[in-house]
Amino acid sequence: MLFGVFPAFSQNDVEAGAKVFRTCKSCHSIGPDAANRTGPHLNDLFGRAAGSIEDFKYSKDMMRAANGGLVWDIEHIDMFIEKPKSLIFKTRMAFRGVKDPVDRANLMAFLRQFSDDPSNIPEAEPTMAAVDPDVHPLILAIEGDKEYGAYLSGECTTCHRVDGEDDGIPSIVGWDVEDFVTALHAYKNGHRLHQVMEMTAKRLSEEEIASLAVYFSEL
Repeated sequence: MLFGVFPAFSQNDVEAGAKVFRTCKSCHSIGPDAANRTGPHLNDLFGRAAGSIEDFKYSKDMMRAANGGLVWDIEHIDMFIEKPKSLIFKTRMAFRGVKDPVDRANLMAFLRQFSDDPSNIPEAEPTMAAVDPDVHPLILAIEGDKEYGAYLSGECTTCHRVDGEDDGIPSIVGWDVEDFVTALHAYKNGHRLHQVMEMTAKRLSEEEIASLAVYFSEL
């Protein structure tokens, strides 16, 4: 997760992003002659409603997110590029993601050149926060109870593996406590879209989230 701000993009960023885009070209096209391939074309991506390209067959999970109001702004694009399945769990996009936040920012600088008047896209302002919104310091300061977290963890481990392996469902073992709490609150307030995670997080109190964070951080 990237908790900083995006710098103002330069031509160097765009050129670096074009190089990163080479990893996307086998499935996506962009530019004047762009057409749908294995993935939809990426023209006019910024500000576009998810699942809205005609004649392209999206996954059920993508359409569920689209029906929930997902719009491709800079923070959701960043999240999806970092790890597609963290945003759309059963996406058909067989791509592990771009881990380096600088590479992701450069890639988005490149993609923005193919959206209408990208300088006027509000989400592209350099002060736009990246992925998850900040959680209040008082919430982050709550000390979780590891044993209570272990007691609560059963609902999590029906999907997430406790050995840290990622078999299509992201591993949550060994996460930093603050990252874990921030992610759960992002699902809780609807910033992150995933039907099961949203329902689960909304049932959890702040103390329960803190306890789960401590438990999984020490596994």
